[in-house]
Amino acid sequence: MKRSSVIRRVVLAATAVALAAGCTPGGSDPGKGTVSPAPTTAAPAPTASGTGDDKPSSPATPSASGTPSTGTPSATATTAPPTGRILMKDGDENAQVRELQARLRQIGYFDRAPTGFYGTMTGGAVKGFQKKRELPQTGSVDETTWQRLVGMTRKPTAAELRPATSNKLDTPDPRCMTGRVMCISKESRTLAWMIDGKVVSSFDVRFGSENTPTREGEFKVEWKAREWTSTIYHTPMPYSMFFSRGQAVHYSADFAARGYNGASHGCVNVRDKAKLAVLFDQVKVGDKVVVHW
Repeated sequence: MKRSSVIRRVVLAATAVALAAGCTPGGSDPGKGTVSPAPTTAAPAPTASGTGDDKPSSPATPSASGTPSTGTPSATATTAPPTGRILMKDGDENAQVRELQARLRQIGYFDRAPTGFYGTMTGGAVKGFQKKRELPQTGSVDETTWQRLVGMTRKPTAAELRPATSNKLDTPDPRCMTGRVMCISKESRTLAWMIDGKVVSSFDVRFGSENTPTREGEFKVEWKAREWTSTIYHTPMPYSMFFSRGQAVHYSADFAARGYNGASHGCVNVRDKAKLAVLFDQVKVGDKVVVHW
């Protein structure tokens, strides 16, 4: 009896030691009611909020954009869209600028005939359009501005791109406000015959090309010729009024026929011959000529 009692105590003690050590008789088969091994690493430290990882995490908090944050970085970072490349800007002169002006004119932002030249008036019209649409007011046309404008307008007709009516006059240069002046704006491509600050008549005009530019500044009419042929280019220059070393205001049959598709060799071309004949008789040698932007 004593021997069997001793053996029973030894068996019970061995079983207790095995359970305390975390042994898993029968392996790790979950269907056998096994006991999981004791952890071998220290428990995680509490978070800054005092909540340990062994407790339910706090609810996701909304981010600045209003989207709940999960606390893990997204696959791709959210960044502001890149600025679109500039399509048109001050100083450009091409067919797309003419289309821009025609489209702006359709919705009331450009109040003159398209010239194809991107100057201060075009830049101001673009800024007005950008402000209304809450776009960056750069005055230049980037891809976003162009897409918004195209979406709001229709493709200009040939008559809209090159209207038969005269261009609207530019604001006169201050030098044009006194005396007798042919006030010539490269910006609006117009000539205004002014006396003491008042416009007497006005004309569409065309200027020299990039290689033969029309000079800018204040000049005087040096001499006049009702009939004249260029001694350099051998082309007719009726009703010439010379103001700067061979550059003159004169009628151009080419301007009348081709419009702004061409350019002069530096002179100021006029396409209305009958109207220019009247001006020729009014202008005197010594009258002021102002060519400005």
